[in-house]
Amino acid sequence: MRLGALFGPEIPVKAAWADCEIAGLAADSRAVRPGFVFAALRGVKADGARFVADAVAAGASAVLADEDAAIDVPENVAVVRAGNPRRALARAAARFYGRQPEVVVAVTGTNGKTSVVSFVRQIWEAMGLMAASAGTVGVVGPCGERPLAHTTPDPVALQALLAELDDEGVTHAAIEASSHGLAQCRLDGVRLTAGAFTNLSRDHLDYHASAKDYFDAKARLFRELLPEGAAACINMDSEDGKRMAEIARERGLALTTVGRHGTALRLTGWSREGLGQRLVIAAEGSEHEVFLPLVGDFQASNALVAAGLVIAAGGPAGIAVRSLDRLKGASGRLELVAMTGAQAPVFVDYAHTPDALDNALRALRPYASGRLVVVFGAGGDRDHGKRPLMGEAAARHADLAIVTDDNPRTEDPAAIRREVMARCPDAVEIGDRAEAIERAMSGLRQGDVLLVAGKGHERGQTVGTRTIPFSDHEVVRGLAGREDEREAIHG
Repeated sequence: MRLGALFGPEIPVKAAWADCEIAGLAADSRAVRPGFVFAALRGVKADGARFVADAVAAGASAVLADEDAAIDVPENVAVVRAGNPRRALARAAARFYGRQPEVVVAVTGTNGKTSVVSFVRQIWEAMGLMAASAGTVGVVGPCGERPLAHTTPDPVALQALLAELDDEGVTHAAIEASSHGLAQCRLDGVRLTAGAFTNLSRDHLDYHASAKDYFDAKARLFRELLPEGAAACINMDSEDGKRMAEIARERGLALTTVGRHGTALRLTGWSREGLGQRLVIAAEGSEHEVFLPLVGDFQASNALVAAGLVIAAGGPAGIAVRSLDRLKGASGRLELVAMTGAQAPVFVDYAHTPDALDNALRALRPYASGRLVVVFGAGGDRDHGKRPLMGEAAARHADLAIVTDDNPRTEDPAAIRREVMARCPDAVEIGDRAEAIERAMSGLRQGDVLLVAGKGHERGQTVGTRTIPFSDHEVVRGLAGREDEREAIHG
């Protein structure tokens, strides 16, 4: 594609460079190949302008930069300047790859995004559609599963992925829209049919300047990215949901509201039933009773958002609601991973915010006729303020809390644990995560329930700048397997 066509009419390209043939795009100088455009973006830790020389040495034909960036390149290298180079890169990537599934929906919110996009994909599959989901746990679609580096990939990787899905025959795709991804314009080139909002609680305040900035990042999906005539599905069971719905109304989006206070899909009845729940949902003038085979009332909210998003994107309400009884949980989302020899269930969950940990523990409390035990920690190089709040949630709901490490990164792990335990002083402190899980499981008796929280689907533990292979799933299953072997030997 030629440089002039790549950036379109909104970004001026000098006539002398307009016909330059472009072979690809990259925002990482290490990924630049001959004929590429290098996007010299200003980041949190580094300014891309520092790497222009490396990109040119690798064969870059053009550099995209801020209007005021100091760029020094040879005369044969084009310089394209934009007021918002991140948005320019996203739109250029969309033009370069060109192909996207016919229907693409995006889900934002603090908690529930991964579950919702998974549920949306499953509902579409139940309708006989070729569907895929993409986010924190990777890409899941007709061609299997594959990992992603970020919840919302950078715009070049995202557009490449959408083109691949289109090539694979996917017609419907659901993607997570993280606050980082929205703030950094990663989705600005995606042709969205609809968007959804789950909820908002404290997270990522190490990146966003305030709770307002965090909300505004999420709101970009409805204020700016959804095109005129697109649909918005909002969970109305919070003040943030009501604020987001008002933004959608002001934009003139087709609004679908869900939840106990929703109108399109309203939860009118709920009861616990084994390791699941029975829901009564009012939709289109009639009530539907469905069994949701998942633990946790927050999963009922996620299921309603998923069904509402499918409906908002053009799916039939009856089939969307009836499909809820076949949903499978996303990996590491309040997932029952093992039963101990004492028949105590062990759940793994991704809860790494105060609100998510609170919800997970409240969801499991009714299943614990004995003790509710939790193993958890807090990530390093992230929001310090949420650490004592997570400790407070554990102290409030758990009978036994074990504070351990959870991706300490470049911080002192012991210091992180101290911050968590400031409001959970009776917790047991065991830095080694595998040892903490083993201690918790070895003490379980019949009637007890264990939650291992924080890492969910992750398969690594980041210590310093290295990521060491580690999986809560594998540790739990390995320990449960050893218990089974001992029981078989000793009868």
